[in-house]
Amino acid sequence: MKEKVILAYSGGLDTTALIPWLKENFDYEVICCCVDCGQGNELDGLDERAKLSGASKLYIENIIDEFCDDYIVPCVQAGAVYEHKYLLGTSMARPGIAKKLVEIARKEGATAVCHGATGKGNDQIRFELGVKALAPDLKIIAPWRMTDVWTMQSREDEIEFCKAHGINLPFDASHSYSRDRNLWHISHEGLELEDPAQEPNYDDLLVLGVTPEKAPEEGEYVTMTFEKGIPTSLNGKSMKVSEIITELNAMGGKHGIGIIDIVENRVVGMKSRGVYETPGGTILMEAHDQLEELILDRDTMETKKKLGSQFAQIVYEGKWFTPLREAIQAFVENTQQYVTGEVKFKLYKGNIIKAGTTSPYSLYSESLASFTTGDLYDHHDADGFITLFGLPLKVRAMKMAEAEKSQNK
Repeated sequence: MKEKVILAYSGGLDTTALIPWLKENFDYEVICCCVDCGQGNELDGLDERAKLSGASKLYIENIIDEFCDDYIVPCVQAGAVYEHKYLLGTSMARPGIAKKLVEIARKEGATAVCHGATGKGNDQIRFELGVKALAPDLKIIAPWRMTDVWTMQSREDEIEFCKAHGINLPFDASHSYSRDRNLWHISHEGLELEDPAQEPNYDDLLVLGVTPEKAPEEGEYVTMTFEKGIPTSLNGKSMKVSEIITELNAMGGKHGIGIIDIVENRVVGMKSRGVYETPGGTILMEAHDQLEELILDRDTMETKKKLGSQFAQIVYEGKWFTPLREAIQAFVENTQQYVTGEVKFKLYKGNIIKAGTTSPYSLYSESLASFTTGDLYDHHDADGFITLFGLPLKVRAMKMAEAEKSQNK
């Protein structure tokens, strides 16, 4: 019997060409696995295409709710944003995909896993670190790094390769944006975006929404509730997380929310420019922050910000299945036990505008914050506090003055 390989299959030209290539060069039985993280109609026609290309089987595994509950929610709770802008849409999905690939490999008794990520990108690292952590015995095949065997360098080459193997596919050689889509976001790379001096052609580029200029002239109010840092309802209707994100995507896209243009630092060392659309995710992150700032004390908030930044880097680098990610997530989950309440905001031309926040665990005290004197705060107490708080500054200034006086003698 032939050895089996599990191919991470998107249905695009690259991974479709990989099916006959794997059979021809390694004599594998190719089993395709497409992991559904919310790609929508991109999955249409995949079964027929995979079989036509020579795959013995295709798995389409829906992990949308798992993606939301086990990967998105921890990142939202951590406030994980890479380099101040990127909400980790692609990064968060990769460990879930790697986990599913390993599950199918075990089920089928496969000896290898193959992916179509290039040798310049982050995804090769994310997929392979996930597989290594979960199934170190599985062989990993990365064709784009195997230049002695993988000789195709363009879409034209791949189309001709497929035709030579009797596979006629509905792909053309015209170059378009390179995109990655799931429930959380859609990323765009290539074409004019490869030149940081060029403005994005948003009319051709955007998929999930419109620019703020084209958003409605009238804003829209939104109310959300959270329980222990997890979103539970939208505009008074209880929903699971995936449903909330789906609704927020529609609202955010309509109002031009969540479009970012970023030059980011890839793990492999180069800078890369891309445009990300994350309408629902941007709203959800902002709503969570809006509630959290009312509840967390100062020291916890500051520590959480630092760890949130580190958490983002861990996820970006594909290190989800590590003790450090688990430890930081445990800290974050502890901070979320009182992040319960309601947030209200208005969406208007790319902006998320606060419209009120309430929580039974709010640390905000109106009597303390107001300018009137209350029982809990005596203005005179600030005298001693400022004396002690400023003591290091005062001592240093005195010592510097003494040193300067000695030098002038």
